[in-house]
Amino acid sequence: MRYRKRKYFLAGRINLIQRSKIRELFEKASKMEDVISLGIGEPDFDTPEVVKEAAKRALDEGYTHYTPNAGIPEFREAIAEYYRDFYRINVDPSNIIVTAGAYEATYLAFQSLLEGGDDVIIPDPAFVCYVEDAKIAEAGILRIPLRAENKFRLDPDELVEMITKRTRMLVMNYPNNPTGAVLDKKTARAIGEIAEDYNLYILSDEPYEHFLYEGARHYPMIKYAPDNTILANSFSKSFAMTGWRLGFTIAPEQVIRDMIKLHAYVIGNVTSFVQIAGITALRDKRSWQALERMRRTYDERRKLVMKYLSKMPHVEPFRPKGAFYIWVKIDPELDMTSEDFAGWLLENAGVVVIPGTAFGKQGEGWIRISYATKKEQLVEAMERMHSALSRL
Repeated sequence: MRYRKRKYFLAGRINLIQRSKIRELFEKASKMEDVISLGIGEPDFDTPEVVKEAAKRALDEGYTHYTPNAGIPEFREAIAEYYRDFYRINVDPSNIIVTAGAYEATYLAFQSLLEGGDDVIIPDPAFVCYVEDAKIAEAGILRIPLRAENKFRLDPDELVEMITKRTRMLVMNYPNNPTGAVLDKKTARAIGEIAEDYNLYILSDEPYEHFLYEGARHYPMIKYAPDNTILANSFSKSFAMTGWRLGFTIAPEQVIRDMIKLHAYVIGNVTSFVQIAGITALRDKRSWQALERMRRTYDERRKLVMKYLSKMPHVEPFRPKGAFYIWVKIDPELDMTSEDFAGWLLENAGVVVIPGTAFGKQGEGWIRISYATKKEQLVEAMERMHSALSRL
């Protein structure tokens, strides 16, 4: 019997989505020998032992079943407790939904709040998922530039100029990926007031909140526009739990109700024993001690990489005060695009960096370096880069 080859048809929206250049470079490098990756933004630390033990205990105690869609009540209470104790912000647990990482949290926000005819303002450069989420939501995309002369902070005056009757949401991400920039209180307050005045939602993605240096502080946007902010957060970076897929969203009552409806059909609920581990991460002082050790180590690496980069020809680093990335300007006289430069470093130094254009058009002329890598590898990568760049 002969079978006809079936022709498959995909939904048009899938063709709108672009693969992450970060993942593409990571996969390319994984097939090469003697390559050091400073590309992917993942902690090289293991999850704190106390958190892993909590998950094991939860399994033994029978946490292997469905939970409420929005999450285990005690976990939502622990999140509210954290914001009260750490930031002095009162959050009702009913305004919290537990998500499969901050990725799902941002997806739910885009899908719940935007549709065709709505515009969303997204920084440029910015993490890769925001634009793709907006495409799936069929929303119009406006890119607001983050400029070096403004320390890669949003300019409130420029924001006001971009707002129209179609504008429904603004995306923020501080401490920032890819630049490592942090937000100051004055700017946070100004943006909060703009959101209230123009009836805008703010999607504030804040997974790097605890990785701060040189006395920098974090200002959660729910403090300045509580009725307009959808806060997305994650345990992936703070507690080195990337593989656990654990995050949460805090949002106004009506928004959270709609997000829970969608979440219920997307994943149902986050894994039960993972949520129990999340309670321990927030409430056990040993997990916070582990976080502080990570932060101090990142700070040492940040200083190390900055010291090397400042002595290299053809590059100029922006000094970051948050996250674990360094945003590096390429000498224009090289006449190389960001992608050309990243490819050249991979071939000539065996070092993976991410071209700035992976994060938007404003990233042209820049690369992102992650220092979430062991010190020995960072030193080797920096020496390779210095040697290669000295030959140009």
